[in-house]
Amino acid sequence: MATIKPFKAVRPFPEKAAAVAALPYDVYNRAEATAAALGNLDSFLRVDRPEITLDDQIKANDPIVYETAGKNLEMLFHRKALTQDIRDCLYIYELVMDGRSQVGLVVCTAIDEYLDNTIKKHELTRADKEEDRIKHVDACNANTGPIFLTYRGQDGINAILDTWRGDHTPVYDFISEDGITHRAWVIDDETVVGGLVEKFGSVKNLYIADGHHRSASAVKVGLMRREENPNYTGKEEFNYFLSVLFPDEQLHIMDYNRVVKDLNGLSVKEFLDKLSEKFDIEERGSEAAKPPHKGSFGLYVDGKWYLLKVKVGVYDPSDLVNSLDVAILQDNVLIPILGIGDIRTDSRIDFVGGIRGLKELERRADDDMALAFAMYPTSIEELMNIADADLLMPPKSTWFEPKLRSGLFIHNLS
Repeated sequence: MATIKPFKAVRPFPEKAAAVAALPYDVYNRAEATAAALGNLDSFLRVDRPEITLDDQIKANDPIVYETAGKNLEMLFHRKALTQDIRDCLYIYELVMDGRSQVGLVVCTAIDEYLDNTIKKHELTRADKEEDRIKHVDACNANTGPIFLTYRGQDGINAILDTWRGDHTPVYDFISEDGITHRAWVIDDETVVGGLVEKFGSVKNLYIADGHHRSASAVKVGLMRREENPNYTGKEEFNYFLSVLFPDEQLHIMDYNRVVKDLNGLSVKEFLDKLSEKFDIEERGSEAAKPPHKGSFGLYVDGKWYLLKVKVGVYDPSDLVNSLDVAILQDNVLIPILGIGDIRTDSRIDFVGGIRGLKELERRADDDMALAFAMYPTSIEELMNIADADLLMPPKSTWFEPKLRSGLFIHNLS
């Protein structure tokens, strides 16, 4: 059963919250992160992407980058942007996008429950990305980016959070540059905190929705600290990592689309002919090519949009993983026709979050790529069923919106 722990959050002063809060570090490339933080000395990107405050010639994995992350975090205290609560609390974090609200509980979760699979995963991680965040967490002595977890919702938990929100004024309430409303409440009543801890004791599993690399790295730092402190009791802060828990019914998964560099030596006609062996193909206008249901795909190539519908018998509907649309495309197009090797590392493929829309797919295919695939979104139920079966989804299967902001809640490891 799931363990949650209150903690003394490092967080912004209310008047600084909007300036500090930043999108996750991996949403940006270096140039985009630099532009996003330009002119804002309080931006948490200066901690999460400290290379933007250094000379452009310094590589992102240079040791000085991680040293700078720790210094930039300390600088936010000196600038009176951050403070730390003096007592253990839980926190509510609400995000509102296009009128749709999702309400999460900010907690610490146990590294042991990650290790024993109480906290379930659905993706593989890359060693290089893990190593980057391990060094970052270690240098900052803190979990600076929350892990986005979900669970099968419970009315009793929702009721407690709704009552607290109704009875208390949020400590943060601002609209970010992308139009998302962010609100937060501090739960500092020991009885209410204890009630939530007890309620989550009956939640069988938590599921990583977004943040596999951050969670894996946080756990590995915790294990490093245990080695450094062989007499640890299990109650130390490094035995836990920062998480935000959202009930499954409130979450929204968007499409996670694919763009590919070239046609693997094929002409457009040859490519379409090969596709027609397993897909029905119909030329469409741009908006009409947006996949309407599971088993359908939009294809943009050579300035035209097509709607693809997978033929009966191409996949086994009872296979939890291979029946995913991302797997159907991977197994029947990306690998055998386009010659993509490792989907996670092949430089000929890139991934575009659905928040950017079909126009971004057109732009990429007309610019630095050759073709684009618009996907139908994976469902939260598919994600949880696969995790329950201890199976793995293909890379880049889900794109969650809205994105949690980094910098609003930080968990010190000591």
